[in-house]
Amino acid sequence: MKHLFAEMALLPDGWAKDVRVTIDDVGRVDSVERETEPQAGDALLKGRVLLPAPSNLHSHSFQRAFAGLTEARGAGGQDSFWTWRQLMYKFLGVLTPEQVEVIAALSQIEMMESGYACVGEFHYLHHQKGGQPYDDPAELSRRIIASAGETGIGLTLLPVFYSQGGVDGRSLENEQLRFRNDLDGFAGIWSGARREIVNLGEDHVLGIAPHSIRAVSKFDLSQLAKTYRDGPIHIHIAEQVSEIQEVTAAYGQRSIAWLFDNVTVDKSWCLVHATHMNDEEITILASSGAVAGLCPVTEANLGDGIFPAKEFLNRGGSIGLGTDSNIAIDLVQEMRTLEYSQRLRDQARSVLCEKEKSTGRYLFDEICKGGAQATGRQSGKIAPGEWADFMALDANALSIAGLKEDLLLDAWVFASKDQTVSDLWSAGRHMVKEGRHINRYGIEKRYRKAVKELRNLL
Repeated sequence: MKHLFAEMALLPDGWAKDVRVTIDDVGRVDSVERETEPQAGDALLKGRVLLPAPSNLHSHSFQRAFAGLTEARGAGGQDSFWTWRQLMYKFLGVLTPEQVEVIAALSQIEMMESGYACVGEFHYLHHQKGGQPYDDPAELSRRIIASAGETGIGLTLLPVFYSQGGVDGRSLENEQLRFRNDLDGFAGIWSGARREIVNLGEDHVLGIAPHSIRAVSKFDLSQLAKTYRDGPIHIHIAEQVSEIQEVTAAYGQRSIAWLFDNVTVDKSWCLVHATHMNDEEITILASSGAVAGLCPVTEANLGDGIFPAKEFLNRGGSIGLGTDSNIAIDLVQEMRTLEYSQRLRDQARSVLCEKEKSTGRYLFDEICKGGAQATGRQSGKIAPGEWADFMALDANALSIAGLKEDLLLDAWVFASKDQTVSDLWSAGRHMVKEGRHINRYGIEKRYRKAVKELRNLL
């Protein structure tokens, strides 16, 4: 048993003082006491504020290594998501398994130092250059699993099924061949990943990710949903207007409406982005119980558009946050960008909040709940039976010094630029101390070598 004592903590029913949390040997919360006294052997979080740590529900970790390299206009004078993909594919052409592993590890370290205790890795890089499988079809999935073993982050691995270049069924080509699969090949990857991930511990989860409606046929999507229905199912959807136009032209329906008419979408699903929804689709998704997986920093960087968060949440929808392209791995920046996008659209302030909760508190509560659901992880709150996914904020950091409760969260979300997250636990594993991951030095050294090699090839 481990025991933590915090002078202030955010519990499911609100803020509490003098909280003692007991963590069992598996990494779950055994008990929570409030208004109590510390006991001998307790880890005293003096000058710290204890919070649940959310899950990052959507990451393509390898993209971290080319962050910042796509910020110039293309030859045609107009840059977009589709021109951004050109560098991404070029990058895919040179990545080695060793580089995939260390880039994932560095990304996970930055996530944990930012406040995330778990990552949903939307993992679609499976094969060698040219599309030839590795001797072990699950080679690159194993690399992601190995990185999580080194960093201690909770992992929900989501192997991606990607079989076609568009809804017309056109073949994949060039660098895309590294993630092409059919149902039998995908089963081999998934089975190999399952055998490996069980060695990480009970808190790690395996799901699937049909890449998108344009990249998966109707038949394959139906088969995947039936075959792998026991874990989380994530899918990219309605991110780009051109994508919706392509789906509508081929199927006679917009993306989200078509998805709901062709498969059973429930609480095990996460619809990533869902940026461009009409009024009917907002209601359909909100009432389904599925999570909308939002990645505000990446969506802003790629010029995707603004998610209708106010309307969606007002209709009972669930949201969580992801770092997607990992252009900037920063939990606070994701929350801030989400709220600010609503303010810019509506020309209003404090758009995402409730009468009883400030904006920072409301956002934080929602993403903790939605992220846990989307990653299939029993977490997101400090309560008995939950995984001990916690973060601690440094109450003496300039941005939050002297503040309490919701005001403290607001200042953290909207006014901080100093290192505020002092500690992080993932399923009881204390991996960030004094703002720094305990394994950062060695992983960062390997990452620097890998990224130097890659950038010399681009």
